[in-house]
Amino acid sequence: MIKAKINTRDRILELLKKEVSLSVNELTELLNITHMAVRKHLIVLENEGLVKSTETKQSMGRPLQVYSLTDKGDQIFPKNYEGITLEFLRDIEELHGEKSIQLLFERRENRLTQEYKNRMNNKSITEKIDELVNIQNEKGYMANVTQLDNQTFELIEYNCPIYSVAQEFKMACRCETEMFKNVLDTDQVRRVCCKTDGDDHCKFKLKFN
Repeated sequence: MIKAKINTRDRILELLKKEVSLSVNELTELLNITHMAVRKHLIVLENEGLVKSTETKQSMGRPLQVYSLTDKGDQIFPKNYEGITLEFLRDIEELHGEKSIQLLFERRENRLTQEYKNRMNNKSITEKIDELVNIQNEKGYMANVTQLDNQTFELIEYNCPIYSVAQEFKMACRCETEMFKNVLDTDQVRRVCCKTDGDDHCKFKLKFN
């Protein structure tokens, strides 16, 4: 019984991470449980400081109460960087200039490109896409892909494990996009939106000829 409650609360946190904000009605439909059960879980999560509620005006009727993650709630999702990484990058830039930072990210891009390619040998396009999602999820990106047509896919990353670094050093995002092009063997990789630009998630359009 206790395990089920924990799983439901984890599921609520995951849904709020992906959808950004949800009402009780929306959570009820997604979780297929009662309003009362959803509210009980939300009360616990609010008391733990993991979620917060705000009121959104509607064209008719009373304001709608929606829930979203707090900063504390967002921090429970994988983050594989530490503050010292950012400090080191700043120190390197100050001591050796911006070019040195660019070289570091390019070396990281080359290293990751080889790592990803090693897992994509002799795979079809669809298999490469699936493997890319697997790798990104292993690294904490909470990735998901949707096939839009025979040649086009949409990749969404709901979490950014290197967000603090990427926010200050945008070349990290550019290197990731270039790395995707190289491992998928297509120049048609476009970053549609990015968390460092204030968007909710990072989203890519992947197209193959």
